[in-house]
Amino acid sequence: MISLHWLDSNTLWFPDPSQALDEPDGLLAAGGDLSPERILAAYHKGIFPWFNPGDPILWWSPNPRTVVFPAQLHISKSLRKTLRKGNYRVSFDCCFETVMRACAAPRSYADGTWISEDIIAGYCALHQRGYAHSVEVWHEDELVGGLYGIALGRVFFGESMFSRADNASKVGFAHLVRQLRAWDFQLIDCQVANDHLFSLGAVEIPRDEFQQMLINFTQEPAVYSLPWSTLAIERWE
Repeated sequence: MISLHWLDSNTLWFPDPSQALDEPDGLLAAGGDLSPERILAAYHKGIFPWFNPGDPILWWSPNPRTVVFPAQLHISKSLRKTLRKGNYRVSFDCCFETVMRACAAPRSYADGTWISEDIIAGYCALHQRGYAHSVEVWHEDELVGGLYGIALGRVFFGESMFSRADNASKVGFAHLVRQLRAWDFQLIDCQVANDHLFSLGAVEIPRDEFQQMLINFTQEPAVYSLPWSTLAIERWE
């Protein structure tokens, strides 16, 4: 019988994702830390941290895995209309920590948040090293939506998004996907399914297929060299 693995704080070892518990969310391991090195080691294997404040660090590898293939982004008529109106301004990497804290803010449909101070510190450290990135959506000078995640090779691992105005997070996601396609990214990891992601074209694939794609694409060199914060975001036509 498969049991939960406890990580050694002195090594970056993770068990094979196939050893995750036989449940959709795929709980795999507990313990360790949230150092940038450990988080990167986890993502290279398709593993991510997700736990409630006060609990041990929990590491997951879902089966099936929810992903978006950049070429298959679905833009509804209402979203396309919003994009073309141009009422929102989009930026990348302008206020990473602010986006994380907005994603962590209380929501009417959820009790608490998994984005703890330790999570924020770990991902901000990755942002400073050029691995973690944010997308900001503005209405005039107010931040009304955004998302953040990690880029490894030609795979973007989405973490969380927030919206304080109609379609704001979807606008940010659409602009992100358009830019990732221009850079020849092959996959966007969305971790676990929800209706919001399905409306954008997300699909579920088996864990072993996802793991093979990580092997194929996380080691591929990125085709950009400029800082994301210097990108000129083109108007949506």
